[in-house]
Amino acid sequence: MKEKYAENHAVTTRTYTGVWLVLLILLASTIAVAKLRLLAQFSTLGSLLIASAKAGLVLAFFMHLKYEGRFLKMMLTVAIAALTVLIGLTFVDVWLR
Repeated sequence: MKEKYAENHAVTTRTYTGVWLVLLILLASTIAVAKLRLLAQFSTLGSLLIASAKAGLVLAFFMHLKYEGRFLKMMLTVAIAALTVLIGLTFVDVWLR
């Protein structure tokens, strides 16, 4: 009997190269947001959103979360949601002072 977690997921070099290129583009956009400083309040938010996208790509492809089961994905979603709420409450507190 074949176990559920014994499946091999072959990820091609082309996929990794594509993800790497997207990460480089996101890095350039992070630098651009930091250099522009058009609206100081929203540059931090923009940087956090770009960093979240980069972290999502790393989690999905390089840490192979894309191929895991629903339970592990759900647990990660709950942890990220709790962290998002805590960071959001901190930003609200700072912005309203």
